[in-house]
Amino acid sequence: MNPGTALVTGGAGFVGTALCGLLAEHGWELRNPSLRLMAEPAKWRDAMRSTHCVVHLAARVHHMREDADAETSYDRINIDGSRFVAEQAASAGVRRMIFLSSIKVNGEGGMRTYRATDAPDPRDPYARSKLAAELAIREVCENSGMEWVIVRPPLVYGPGAKANFRRLLRLVDIGIPLPFGSIQNRRSLVGLSNLVHFIETCMIHPRAARQIWLIADDECVSTAELLRRLSRHMNRRMRLFPFSPRWLRRFSVLLRAQAEIDKLSGTLELDASPAREQLGWLQASSLDEELSRTVAAYQAEKNR
Repeated sequence: MNPGTALVTGGAGFVGTALCGLLAEHGWELRNPSLRLMAEPAKWRDAMRSTHCVVHLAARVHHMREDADAETSYDRINIDGSRFVAEQAASAGVRRMIFLSSIKVNGEGGMRTYRATDAPDPRDPYARSKLAAELAIREVCENSGMEWVIVRPPLVYGPGAKANFRRLLRLVDIGIPLPFGSIQNRRSLVGLSNLVHFIETCMIHPRAARQIWLIADDECVSTAELLRRLSRHMNRRMRLFPFSPRWLRRFSVLLRAQAEIDKLSGTLELDASPAREQLGWLQASSLDEELSRTVAAYQAEKNR
């Protein structure tokens, strides 16, 4: 049975590839046009006609060390691009639009658990652009009657993970001692399999519409525990030694690596219980299952 027709922007990316694979497996008719954002609106509308759902993944992703033009690029791609896709979808009569945002819209973490109902607190150009994109999409949808769904995930890991998670894989693979033995933080993560299954749930569930959803794995882990589990899956020895978190942050400033160390040592937890309670969503993969697949993909790529 064909559950419907969907168009995925950014379908060739890390999340998009996994999502398109899952949707194809589940019988969705996919439209994944090779069109540039904010170009040829008529062709976008043609591609979206008779489409049940548009999933907007295409974005300028976050980087730890931004260049001088970062804010302009975020605004152009993340805000203007999102509005453009929403406008074409609305004009084509699409029923629902899913937008992949970021937990960074809520903030940078701390001792408070984030909830979807919290007031936004974006701290950098990327997070501010994601919030502005959310608001732009909601405005277009409310004016047109198209349903909107916003998903805010934390760090996404899985086979093919890049950027921050790939750096962790390299650190474990190298086997150098790391100063995180005294870090007792808690981090919410979401496995790639779990994220794409949740996105599909949002595409079809009636109660998902016009809501913001935070999504994460059931299991929340410390950085030290995450490194230990990665080392087990890599069959590497993980050497963590205790070091004062306060001194670690001071050294990170000297090394110009404050953002990276803050990510590794800070706490960021989110409440994903509404996704389970209101939509009946159950995660498709455990933390260790997804880590095992992630490590296997990393090692296969390294050995090519």
